[in-house]
Amino acid sequence: MHSVSAKNVTRIRLLVQWLFLFWIIGIGIRFGLFIAAVEQGNPQPFFSRPAGVEGFLPIGALTSLKHWLVSGQIHPVHPAALVIFLAILLMSLLTKKSFCSWICPVGTLSEAMHKLGARLLGRNFRVWRPLDLLLQGIKYLLLLFFIKIILLDMPAFAVAAFLDTPYWAASDAKMLRFFTHISATSVAVLAVLTLLSLVYRNVWCRYLCPYGALLGVLSLLSPFKIRRNPHTCTDCRQCSQACPAGINVHSKTTVVSPECTGCLTCVAACPHQEVLAMRPSFWKQPLPVWLFPAVALTLFMAAIAAGMASGHWQTVLTFDDYRQLLPMLPYLSH
Repeated sequence: MHSVSAKNVTRIRLLVQWLFLFWIIGIGIRFGLFIAAVEQGNPQPFFSRPAGVEGFLPIGALTSLKHWLVSGQIHPVHPAALVIFLAILLMSLLTKKSFCSWICPVGTLSEAMHKLGARLLGRNFRVWRPLDLLLQGIKYLLLLFFIKIILLDMPAFAVAAFLDTPYWAASDAKMLRFFTHISATSVAVLAVLTLLSLVYRNVWCRYLCPYGALLGVLSLLSPFKIRRNPHTCTDCRQCSQACPAGINVHSKTTVVSPECTGCLTCVAACPHQEVLAMRPSFWKQPLPVWLFPAVALTLFMAAIAAGMASGHWQTVLTFDDYRQLLPMLPYLSH
């Protein structure tokens, strides 16, 4: 039955989210042990450096994207950053912002904070709608800033020069040090974001994430969209009440919004069969509700596999290179 399957897919989404989160935590622990081996002067690391750690370098990935576009070559230092970035862009073009609702660890933690806040406070609060729309613009302004300074203003020779610098080579180690030697300012910012996330839903994702803004714009081109059958809809509005993005699903025949993440929460909330469905416009027949996430996750894993198979996954940096880079970290700044 459609309704049972829809409810099951939300449980599956939760499972997928936490599996990815634990996988990412495992990557972080492995990278930490790799760096510890370098710092301790071990002849060889007990754990090899996981290339997946480069997923935490989105701004560098945007710079690598420009280098690839102008030169046709993937830079050999941290190539997985670009591969992961391209995989996520592909997901958004074909399966909306499914990365945000199915894979992103920040999204997972943000949802967890929202649920915890609802339990502690008995409810979550909504931002006044005009203010909500105004605040949503912040992430798009941040996106325009990064697009301007990197994709538009940064000349090709400067991009190549940056990717050849020790700063970019050591960027993964600098990222790790941000968490292991976190400053008081960073703690305060994270604490404020955490407290706000307990009260208001998805504060970082909804208002501040330029990555999500980019994916939202690209997702408008996705053939997959939530489609409502107005002839069988009873206007109960449960879909709109359940939507994490605050979209009025009940009033739309087709949901066209950069805020829709493809989480399928609205489909699960609908008490009737075949009123809401995530499907392309060219496909008129009902689709199994699990097909959309299956396509999204397959796209992500296939893109990663393609990067590995093409030799654009592991960095050219060696263990000895990291021995030389780590003492330079205090002197490498923006």
